[in-house]
Amino acid sequence: MSHLYRSTVLFLGLFIGFQLGGLDWAVAFRQASPVSPGRQDFLIDDSKYVAEVQKTASELVMQNGLIRRTWRLTPNGACVAFDNLSSGKSMLRSIRPEARVNINGVAYEIGGLKGQPNQAFLTARWLEQMKADPAAFRLLRVEIGKPQERIEWKQRRHHGPNLSWPPKGAYVQMVYQLKALSEVRVIVHYEMYDGLPAMSKWITIENGSPRMITVDRFRSEELAVVEHTNWVELRGDVQFPQPDYLHVETDFAFGGFNFQNANRHVVSWQSDPSYITQVNYLKKSPCLLVVEPTYGPSQEIEPGGFFESFRTYELAYDSSERERQGLTLRKMYRTLAPWVTENPITHHLLKSKPADVRKAIDHAADVGFEAVILSFGSGFNMESTDDEYLKNWTDVASYAEAKGVELGGYSLFSSRSVGNGNDVVSPEGESPTFGRAPSATSDWGIEYYQKLKRFFDHTGFDQFENDGPYPGDVDVTQRLPYQKGIQDSRWAQWKIVVELYRHLRATGVYINQPDYYFMNGGNKTGMGYREVNWSLPREQQVIHTRQNIFDGTWTKTPSMGWMHVPLAQYHGGGAAATIEPLHQHLDHYERMMMSNFGMGVQAHYRGPRLFDTVQTKAQVKKLVDWFKEYRNILESDMIHCRRADGRDLDWVLHVNPKLGDKGMLCVWNPLPTAIRKTLRLNLYYTGLKDVAMFSNDDSSKSLRLSRDYFVDFEVNVAAEGMQWFVIR
Repeated sequence: MSHLYRSTVLFLGLFIGFQLGGLDWAVAFRQASPVSPGRQDFLIDDSKYVAEVQKTASELVMQNGLIRRTWRLTPNGACVAFDNLSSGKSMLRSIRPEARVNINGVAYEIGGLKGQPNQAFLTARWLEQMKADPAAFRLLRVEIGKPQERIEWKQRRHHGPNLSWPPKGAYVQMVYQLKALSEVRVIVHYEMYDGLPAMSKWITIENGSPRMITVDRFRSEELAVVEHTNWVELRGDVQFPQPDYLHVETDFAFGGFNFQNANRHVVSWQSDPSYITQVNYLKKSPCLLVVEPTYGPSQEIEPGGFFESFRTYELAYDSSERERQGLTLRKMYRTLAPWVTENPITHHLLKSKPADVRKAIDHAADVGFEAVILSFGSGFNMESTDDEYLKNWTDVASYAEAKGVELGGYSLFSSRSVGNGNDVVSPEGESPTFGRAPSATSDWGIEYYQKLKRFFDHTGFDQFENDGPYPGDVDVTQRLPYQKGIQDSRWAQWKIVVELYRHLRATGVYINQPDYYFMNGGNKTGMGYREVNWSLPREQQVIHTRQNIFDGTWTKTPSMGWMHVPLAQYHGGGAAATIEPLHQHLDHYERMMMSNFGMGVQAHYRGPRLFDTVQTKAQVKKLVDWFKEYRNILESDMIHCRRADGRDLDWVLHVNPKLGDKGMLCVWNPLPTAIRKTLRLNLYYTGLKDVAMFSNDDSSKSLRLSRDYFVDFEVNVAAEGMQWFVIR
């Protein structure tokens, strides 16, 4: 390229940029929309992306306009293509079995085709020449339908618009059978969803024989995908990037505030030794998706019975841009676990005498709080079986219901020792996640979960704060009839927790848990914070609050994560770290509430009371009323604009093209002086195209969007204050 040509291109870029309102040339060249021209963006309007199934004698196609998965049906069932229709990219490079199972010590492949000469790509000519493995389970029949409700959800609370349950979409099941094992059938299930580039997969195994069989192992998904990058070699401790265009998680998830930790034991990106033409000399590229439990499950199936695996969820990204990937992931959670949109405003009470709790319920009702949880350290005991104790709390729960306030309680499972042979015994050289833990399959554990279920069923409590549900600890102990040993311990303990959570979801109980049980009925986990930070001076806590929420909401909706507000002292820090006496620190109380409310997040307001004076009461009620007025948009997706750093304004933009309030801008000033500043805002995800009206209680201003959906908007934020604007 000549110097003259480069100079001409640069000049044209600068000229176009100035014509578009003084933008720098890089912005001027940026594509106005993140999707291909002519395509409808499913994050703005998903109405045209309806899942459907097309079947011929030899092929089945499942697609929704965003993704497409194709199977050959002869000479055996095999996935031969998995395509991202938004990006136009093929995600699959070679054929693998639809599943693998080990029954009674014998390994079997389910479906698949053999004979692909090169694992880097698949041609139509090769496909016609490939054969079925005679030792593999053979496709018997295909059935087509609609997704069914996998969890019963009693919808009691406010939740976002346009949510449906079960999710809309298409369903396919493929039944496989092996002549040598004719009384056993393996069924592979698939769901694809409307308006979302996602699908799920799971297997069931039916035992039609007169004898018990054992499912020793299973692999419910194996995809030979296109590698993220091709590196010839690795040096030192450098790691290969994993494919970033396909998000994978399961409902066999526990042990963490994020999906990565919660699924590390079951979802893995492995090297593929059979891929001999890959660039990496040692064939170490992580380009084989494997979904299988690390242990077991070692489950027995009685004659006439069946075994069902966990479900795997696969979400295809159409961009590597972090915000767009986050929006897509959060849309998946709202679609496949819509109970995560419930977000009650809750007081964590540090008292447990019924008279004190009734008073706290009155106070909550007075200021618009929606729930009271008897917090850790309050003295409340959910494990009690005393009839009088249960009766007293049944009466208090009825009192709360009459006041329109939910009542909940706290219970600790993990990170404690109960002794008498009931604790987890880890494999040699390992230890429980939190150093010590009871086993859910021990006599104590079985009784513990029975007590919890009895408590909720008896008292009518509405919320469950479950600290440390099963985090995935492996137990080598034989605990019959629930657990044989190390191989089935993880599966057996997970099932016990899941059964309770699904029961609570069906009865409308709200579940806070510091683990990733969203797909099995959990409502909320930690947004992501370090507990001792709530012992820092108050002015530091405010910054940490907005930093934690900003960071946590890349992969969570605002309603999926809780925060913390220490009304009373938490881990320490004394008077400088707490808000009590509340009336003496009204300014900080307001900043903490508006930092959480303004980002759509509920915190654990933990202390003995919500207000102590008439003035405090009026302020709390005013802030709660503000949140409820704008709740729909505040709990919608959040665009990450500028992270709090204590040096300048920080701000976020809430967006929802399906609402009348298309957006909401919330801006905070951490400095002791007012700041006037013009913010450059991208309004693309509001769905607005031409004009945006910014308004609050004091002003209203109309702005025209540029061709790339940006506006320049001036704010004037008071010292240590917050300013907000609804965008219509």
